[in-house]
Amino acid sequence: MTLLENKLVMYIPEGIKNLDYFLFSKLNGQWHNSFLDAAIPFIRESYFWIPFYFFLILFTTINFKIKGWYWVLFFIINAMLSDFVSSDIIKGAFFRIRPCHDPSLADTVRFLVSYCPVSSSFTSSHAVNHFAAAMFIFTTFKKPVSRYWGYIFLWAFFISYAQVYVGVHFPLDVFCGAIVGLILGYITAKIFNSRIGLDGAKLKKYL
Repeated sequence: MTLLENKLVMYIPEGIKNLDYFLFSKLNGQWHNSFLDAAIPFIRESYFWIPFYFFLILFTTINFKIKGWYWVLFFIINAMLSDFVSSDIIKGAFFRIRPCHDPSLADTVRFLVSYCPVSSSFTSSHAVNHFAAAMFIFTTFKKPVSRYWGYIFLWAFFISYAQVYVGVHFPLDVFCGAIVGLILGYITAKIFNSRIGLDGAKLKKYL
């Protein structure tokens, strides 16, 4: 690693880097179609999922009352923690150029959004945040609600995949971000379950 503006420029072993660029060329440059080109930029936006977050608030507070509100509080804490770890700690310490700024990809990258951040590409905060949220939801819901909430990881996967598809992250950024997010979400969920937990209250039939 070399120092750049008080950050360490990441050294990635050549074999891993070549694989990362190869996967990026496939996911961003070859495996695409017009429908995904139009849909995926929206899927990655936070405002697109506001109705889903609103549903989670209603679902937990209606069914679990005061414990539901504590769940909402921990969900917010989990989101703040995951974003802090990725955006401030990891990106603040290590720098990796994003594919949309990479000179070696200037002629090949498909850039599908209006803005390419100047912050470090490693790790993908979208991946960290959404996998942390998915792990928290699943770990806190699987016993009192249903194990079918395991499908929530597909939600996190598609949002993370979108970061590569639109050209703002490499696959390695997303993969490592997912690992970090899973760990953070699990820790937050285990604390919630041990201190508060959602008991076996009878769920409303319409939910």
